Amino acid sequence: MTQTRAALRPTVLTALLAALLSVLLAPAPASAASLQEVTGFGSNPGALKMYRYVPDGLPAGRPVVVALHGCTQNAAGYASGTGWTTLADRWGFSVVLPQQQSGNNLSQCFNWFQTSDIARGQGEAASVAQMVDRQLADVSGDPSRVYVTGLSAGGGMAAVMTAAYPEKFAAAGVVAGLPYGCAQAAGSPYVCMYVGATQTPAQWGDRVRAARPGYTGPWPALTVFQGTADYTVKPANMTALVDQWTDVHGADRTADVSDTVAGFPHRVYRGPGGNAVVETYSLTGMGHGQPVDPGTGDAQCGASGAYFLDVNLCAAYRLGKAWQLG
Repeated sequence: MTQTRAALRPTVLTALLAALLSVLLAPAPASAASLQEVTGFGSNPGALKMYRYVPDGLPAGRPVVVALHGCTQNAAGYASGTGWTTLADRWGFSVVLPQQQSGNNLSQCFNWFQTSDIARGQGEAASVAQMVDRQLADVSGDPSRVYVTGLSAGGGMAAVMTAAYPEKFAAAGVVAGLPYGCAQAAGSPYVCMYVGATQTPAQWGDRVRAARPGYTGPWPALTVFQGTADYTVKPANMTALVDQWTDVHGADRTADVSDTVAGFPHRVYRGPGGNAVVETYSLTGMGHGQPVDPGTGDAQCGASGAYFLDVNLCAAYRLGKAWQLG
């Protein structure tokens, strides 16, 4: 027995050494992706900051989502609160997160109401467009699958981007936001937000068409989320967005689909070609904020907090599915 044990010792030692070496020489696990600031992305006439989230090992040819925060928020908080970074990891796409600076707006709202910031080639709209170009170049993203979304003032800026740069975006998601040119139509951003502007669908559509003269399409599809108890951005603005973008797409204002999703009224408007061009979620009883549904279920995402409202429906997930991100 003693001799057998002695004979086995080199074998045991060898095995232990081999195991130790395998641990020491094993490649370190990939670190989780994190939000990164990008500088030098263009002339940046709107003086915005650019942040992005790129999942580790993201292959070329993947979609890009531009996500614009609301007033008093920032890029990092919006990235995590909405659930967009979680979905980016799950489905494989990158996220661009513009950030407003207090020097542009004391409440850190994107200036969706300033003529100099919503025109093509100018101000904040041009800065966001430059971020898209930089992101596509850096990650070899798919230029035909770029999407833009935002909350409140960010939602207003998402509408701006689809009007001023329609060729860059396949679709948009406006959460508690405003139609393009609403402040000009109402004579004041506050009248637009708290009351709404009086325009015909054709007048609303003309504002979009004037933002990109000579453009004949295709126009981005639009999804809108709006709380019925939102007293900061009145639900009249969702009606105006439907009027504006059905007109742009040449669709009528009779919903082709009227059902409920997670208990909330949901409508889909189809264009002349039969494709969905405008989609709405009317969130009964919800105030001003981003709809989220925290949890680990397949359809759950986001985290509840100020302006992130747990209503058992995650807007980012619904948008991702509409955009076929996952």
